[in-house]
Amino acid sequence: MAAPKPQAGSESRAAGAVQRGDAEAPQDIKMALYTHGRLIPSLGDAKLTRPMIAEIIGKKFDYSKQPYIFGTLFFGTTSATSGLLANIIFRNSFKVKHEALKTCVSLTTLPFLSTIVTFKLFVTDALQSGNISRENCVWRSILIGVICGVTYPTALAFHTNGRLAVKYHTVPLPPKGRVMLHWMLLCHTRVKLMCVPLVFQTVFGILHGLYHFALSEKLHAKSVPGD
Repeated sequence: MAAPKPQAGSESRAAGAVQRGDAEAPQDIKMALYTHGRLIPSLGDAKLTRPMIAEIIGKKFDYSKQPYIFGTLFFGTTSATSGLLANIIFRNSFKVKHEALKTCVSLTTLPFLSTIVTFKLFVTDALQSGNISRENCVWRSILIGVICGVTYPTALAFHTNGRLAVKYHTVPLPPKGRVMLHWMLLCHTRVKLMCVPLVFQTVFGILHGLYHFALSEKLHAKSVPGD
């Protein structure tokens, strides 16, 4: 008894399957994706994916290219702490017990952001361009620490809590024309505590300016080709 012959249809389907396997992939699969001007490998190049991701992450978070960020963030944190202290002082002076979370957030966030932005504009950018001396760098750092870290949060806390004191009638209303004098008499004893962050911001401004200038010189020396 003869063996059954394979059907022609099955052979043609098998041949077609082989041809489709050897043929090129569809055009939509072959489309290349680019990220930041670099080609993302296809699924066939999966072995290259992990090193490439590690390289991208390394370049993304290479803090050696931005060495000023940690000191500036710490400088902003000291200003936020000064704002928190000013808020506590004036809330106790005006006997304000309302909107504690709102005033705390504003008195810490605004000095923090103002210190970081101001320091970047007037110190960091000037150091990167090389158009600033050591004395000028230190003086700018001190002024930023005193203005953004002490004067601004003190004035902001004074205005915010004074407005709340009038709104909720926690202290007697001041006579007409003597609002500022009346409020200053209420808090002049406790506001002397702001001398502590004033001294701290001045000393830290000096150290911060010297450190950033030395770091800038070191980076400029590395960028110059060796002899």
